[in-house]
Amino acid sequence: MNHSKTSRRSFLAAAAAGCSLAITAKSTPAAELREVPWLADVQRPPPKPPESPAELTPLLIDAEGRQIATLDAWKQRREKIRRWWQTFLGSLDVPREAPPAVKVLEEDRRDGVVRQFVQYDVEPGVPVQAYTLKPLKIEQPCPAAVVLHSTVRHTIRQPAGLEGNPAKAFGLKLARRGYVAICPRCFLWTDDLSISYQEHVRRFHQRHAGCKGMARMLFDAQTAVDIVAALPEVDADRLCAVGHSLGAKEVLYLAAFDERIRATVSSEGGVGTTFSNWDAPWYLSDEIRREGFTHEHHELLALVAPRAFLLIGGNAADGDRSWPLIDAALPVYRLYGGTPRLGLFNHRQGHSVPPEAERRIYEWLESYCVNICAPCAHDCSRHAPRDDMPSRGA
Repeated sequence: MNHSKTSRRSFLAAAAAGCSLAITAKSTPAAELREVPWLADVQRPPPKPPESPAELTPLLIDAEGRQIATLDAWKQRREKIRRWWQTFLGSLDVPREAPPAVKVLEEDRRDGVVRQFVQYDVEPGVPVQAYTLKPLKIEQPCPAAVVLHSTVRHTIRQPAGLEGNPAKAFGLKLARRGYVAICPRCFLWTDDLSISYQEHVRRFHQRHAGCKGMARMLFDAQTAVDIVAALPEVDADRLCAVGHSLGAKEVLYLAAFDERIRATVSSEGGVGTTFSNWDAPWYLSDEIRREGFTHEHHELLALVAPRAFLLIGGNAADGDRSWPLIDAALPVYRLYGGTPRLGLFNHRQGHSVPPEAERRIYEWLESYCVNICAPCAHDCSRHAPRDDMPSRGA
């Protein structure tokens, strides 16, 4: 594996400059985003707003108990929240600054899409398999998506459109819409399906003692971002993420900790720590159930601001009870000025992706990933903060 000491930005620039693929780059005109027509609907409380599932720590109160009313003051508070979660998750000690080498194992071309089954090492001797999908014909750099699968035995074959519910074939459908998609396998699975989740976690902890399972999931997701952002056919300023169930949990953390992700859709993951098995050893562990643990995922939603985040529920994992966390984060979005692009759509059809939810997924990503304006040189309501070196891992 390449342990280059160059910065990620330098690496990506060099990779793009050195590629011979003929692509005509075009700047996206600087214009206001086209809002989804139903944005106001997903920012209204449910008819019978539920009580908060837990006491949510105020986001806009500083350490001295003073109200935070300015963006500068929030950024100081934001950094403290971010550092707390990074410490809690733990950091993988993997000194890699360039995307790993990707080996293509299989390829097929069908219905205007190139689908590749690939493998790469996320750390020395730790391979991950994924599917990458892209349009057969690419004339200019296109948007890209990290697509994270749900808890099914066929794992990455689901988003690649090879097996399972077609409604969850997000990678294939995004490629047909002009995106490049990468669909990595979660570390809880390998080709040997007889290995338990607990065993995969044990092996991970042997290499990275003290790290939460979600730290590994986040690291893997960011590695997928590294890979897809470095592709010459990708516009690295137009990156998004989508996931259902397990994948929805993962994209919540990816959006919170990687400012390269412009727009995110999290479907039925259970955004609150009390909503599902967040205390499993492969997520956050039982530490979140111990007395004195006061943190909740409205803090992560606030870290995403001002980038676009849509939470989809069906009143199974997410739904009306998720509203208090959205409501808690909306004031943070408003500090950035302009239109807050955070909302909850409850389709009320259980742990599924019905047609209306599927339609809204693609409309959300089209509006807030594809149709973005050229990045500003300063903070504004339309753009997330950009770091020279986005955070790797937690």
